[in-house]
Amino acid sequence: MNENKGPDGNPWMKSLMIWAAILLALVLFVSVFDGGSRIKAGDSIAYSEFLQRLDEGNVKDVEIAGGSGAGGVISGHFTNDSTFRTFSPGDPQLAQRLRDKNVTFSGKPEEQASFWMIMLYQSLPFLLIFGIGFFVVRQMQKNAGSGAMGFGKSRARMLTEKQGRVTFDDVAGIDEAREELQEIVDFLKDPSRFARLGGKIPKGALLVGSPGTGKTLLARAIAGEANVPFFTISGSDFVEMFVGVGASRVRDMFEQAKKNAPCIVFIDEIDAVGRHRGAGLGNGNDEREQTLNQLLVEMDGFEANEGIIIVAATNRPDVLDPALLRPGRFDRQVVVPRPDIEGREKILGVHVKKLPLAPDVDIRTIARGTPGFSGADLANLANEAALLAARKGKRLVAMLEFEEAKDKVMMGAERKSMVMTEDEKKATAYHEAGHALVSLHVPGCDPLHKVTIIPRGRALGVTWNLPERDRYSMTMKQMKARLALCFGGRIAEQLIYGMDELNTGASNDIQQATDMARSMVMEYGMSEKLGWLRYRDNQDEVFLGHSVSRNQHMSEQTAQLIDQEVRRLVEEGEARARQVLTDNLDELHRLAGALLEFETLNGEEARKAIAGEDIGREDPRSRRPVAPASGGSSIPKTRRPGGGMGSPAPQGA
Repeated sequence: MNENKGPDGNPWMKSLMIWAAILLALVLFVSVFDGGSRIKAGDSIAYSEFLQRLDEGNVKDVEIAGGSGAGGVISGHFTNDSTFRTFSPGDPQLAQRLRDKNVTFSGKPEEQASFWMIMLYQSLPFLLIFGIGFFVVRQMQKNAGSGAMGFGKSRARMLTEKQGRVTFDDVAGIDEAREELQEIVDFLKDPSRFARLGGKIPKGALLVGSPGTGKTLLARAIAGEANVPFFTISGSDFVEMFVGVGASRVRDMFEQAKKNAPCIVFIDEIDAVGRHRGAGLGNGNDEREQTLNQLLVEMDGFEANEGIIIVAATNRPDVLDPALLRPGRFDRQVVVPRPDIEGREKILGVHVKKLPLAPDVDIRTIARGTPGFSGADLANLANEAALLAARKGKRLVAMLEFEEAKDKVMMGAERKSMVMTEDEKKATAYHEAGHALVSLHVPGCDPLHKVTIIPRGRALGVTWNLPERDRYSMTMKQMKARLALCFGGRIAEQLIYGMDELNTGASNDIQQATDMARSMVMEYGMSEKLGWLRYRDNQDEVFLGHSVSRNQHMSEQTAQLIDQEVRRLVEEGEARARQVLTDNLDELHRLAGALLEFETLNGEEARKAIAGEDIGREDPRSRRPVAPASGGSSIPKTRRPGGGMGSPAPQGA
């Protein structure tokens, strides 16, 4: 969709013509003031030379303009018919000397400039300055709201559908949200169909969802489906430091919309202007509140704005003012969730339409292996796979490129240039083998998908677990299993190298375990001693300009009890992981040896390695398997940020 340029034509050609006119006016200005007084350089001579030639008798005729007594221009011909021109300083004897030499001479009155020429000479500089000023102001006002004269103008842009049109056919995986908005489009196309039964057109629809789920894409699809004008603006375009500017822009935006009604106005990131009133002090906040007040009045005030539908998008509906969310302003709140496996398959189908796919590509398998991915993540995944195939010089995008792209998106790019010592590789292998072994032996853990000791992103190794299906909640059994999984890497290092050789690589695991245990106690009611009470306020929200302290409504005794319960859950997970690894120490050695040999194993290969079976592929580096380290080996005390669990956190957990 392109911005509507209007009938002005090519803006570059128009600017070029204006500058050419200004240059022509300057040339005319110089010629008018200087051209009349210039004397041709080839004809002018000094007055003394003229008198000398006169005394010699070489002057044929003379014409005196303005009179020689007061000074004037003298022109004429020499006896050889050549012309001359000079200026008399005021010689009263000139006429007599011309008679004495029998020179024909005549007088010419001084030319007087006309009244209109005098007016032109005097007004031309002012006209030139006015023209330049008018051009500058016009350029500043070209984009509404961006110039000094359009400070209070709306920055909403009206879009057309000539190019890059997006329709509901391009929106997949969010069928419920699409159906809600399809009804609005149908109402705009045929309002009489709904008016027969007394139905009224909705005044507004609020799209709510996580970043990347397709809220803006839905708005573009509305513009592509509805044959009505579509205005788009960001919530931050209303916000200014000067009080009243935002309200003026809101009024101007609705004035533009009224002229083009019926129409749709899309406000992206409306939380920038629609936050809860009274949430702070200062002029900036006063400006935002006045802007919000004006928006509330325009959407549902005394003056009805019939035929104007407001579609807004936000990922923070909790901070919006309640007056903005009530029916009559935003009649519908359309939730745009992360897609499930069926939705991910449809979204991938949209994004791979233009990719030349190899026969082994299975969209269903890719969708199953990407739980928690949003529409933007899936688009990035398809793009990365295409780039990887192009980098390898392939003509088709195969399943291997999709797997590598998935690893890159979820775990980061491989750090191939990073040099690790053998001791560091062994330590990383045992760390990741500990995570993998716990996930295979503790009920409630997600199935093992992949384990690698190749450095990716900020981690030196990753153990990746994926759920068998989309998960929207977690049980206490699953969360306790995940606590044990977090400590698998640290316990494996302790069993192999001893307490004195522990390093800083498990800091991320400890953080994950502590946060999860604290959430179980304070938010999910999973502690018998503390009961089904919530002890933590939502720290992501800001109310009245202040973040709420976690313990401001909590006694010291309750805080101590919370710490005791958190410690108990963490220690139970640690003990469970230690028991699994102690009972299966031989399996730990075999899995670590396989990781040192192949660097990356999938879930099935890891199970074969634990059982001592051939995993069915050769070492890509064609080298002998590295024997597992014995319990007495030592590792350097370097920071090793390994041990990340790749399973995405489920919603609400």
